[in-house]
Amino acid sequence: MRAALLHAAGDDRLDIRDDVTLTPVGPSDVRVKIKATGVCHSDLSVMSGVLPMPLPVIPGHEGAGEVLETGDQVTSVRPGDHVIVNWTPACETCASCVGGQPYLCTTYLVQSFSLARFRFGGDTPAYGMTGCGTWAEEIVVPWQGAIKVDPDVPYEVAALIGCGVTTGVGAVVNTAKVRPGTSVAVIGCGGVGLAVIQGARISGATRILAVDPLTSKHELAMKVGATDVCTPDRLPEALAALTGGQGFDYGFEAVGRSASIMSAWQATRRGGDVIVVGAGAMDDLVPLSAFSLLFEGKNLLSSLYGGSDVRRDFPFLVNLWKAGRLDLESMISSRIGITDLNEAVAALRGGEVLRQVVLFD
Repeated sequence: MRAALLHAAGDDRLDIRDDVTLTPVGPSDVRVKIKATGVCHSDLSVMSGVLPMPLPVIPGHEGAGEVLETGDQVTSVRPGDHVIVNWTPACETCASCVGGQPYLCTTYLVQSFSLARFRFGGDTPAYGMTGCGTWAEEIVVPWQGAIKVDPDVPYEVAALIGCGVTTGVGAVVNTAKVRPGTSVAVIGCGGVGLAVIQGARISGATRILAVDPLTSKHELAMKVGATDVCTPDRLPEALAALTGGQGFDYGFEAVGRSASIMSAWQATRRGGDVIVVGAGAMDDLVPLSAFSLLFEGKNLLSSLYGGSDVRRDFPFLVNLWKAGRLDLESMISSRIGITDLNEAVAALRGGEVLRQVVLFD
């Protein structure tokens, strides 16, 4: 089958090849034919080494497809079912899962560093990003990593729900629990940032400021729910004009950099909530003083995978989309083939595109 392979962290180009195979399906595994997969900033972070993964690795974690084969112990799905890939499968037995935080489960994530489900060039092992590797025509995942979805949901819509939309909307609904009538600032208007904006709109926020250095992204931010837009250098001015200098009730960071976390902190009122959504580097330290952490009374929260239980939240988001309250089609910049991935990666690095979606035949 075809797949895009990364041989070493820092490589500028992917090795797109057609001799990739899969290891056999185990008793609790599911084999999925990928129909659509997004090109996400987290994939770039794997390519650059910011997010460490075993090598060689097939990137991709935001995907949807059709079940081809199931192990003997699998009862949740069957061949022919449409599924969304869950890149953090919940083992359902660890302390995080039992405690109601399945998004913190690391059982299968840890396993993905030692279990290479792909082979290429004969019998050379390759890993899948977070155990997935959706930049391949087929993948094998634990049954918890394939969540059934209604067959009338387009694969490209389902793929976006698999990561970016769940991460962004979930940060608003699950982590921050944004209240109606409140104000929200969103730093970063990429795919996740746009999902945060939509989540804030759905939650009833009445003032939503979208902040991004690329003015080309401002129009779409307004289309999906922002009431105001500005570039980072105009943030102090917007803060004064929109909040009287008091700050917003919630500040969301959707970039993954310490500088943008500080922007979200500065945009948030005293006693407000600052929510970190972007995936940053381990050595990128946030310069917050102990004085500010206490006396400004702000709550600094992290939102991993939108704090979601995907068994609940994937159907919830699908229903929002069906009701016309979640605009996912506008978030797709282009639809491409697997052979276009190197160009897609370069375009994402340039910052002008949102979600590019790879469609497989």
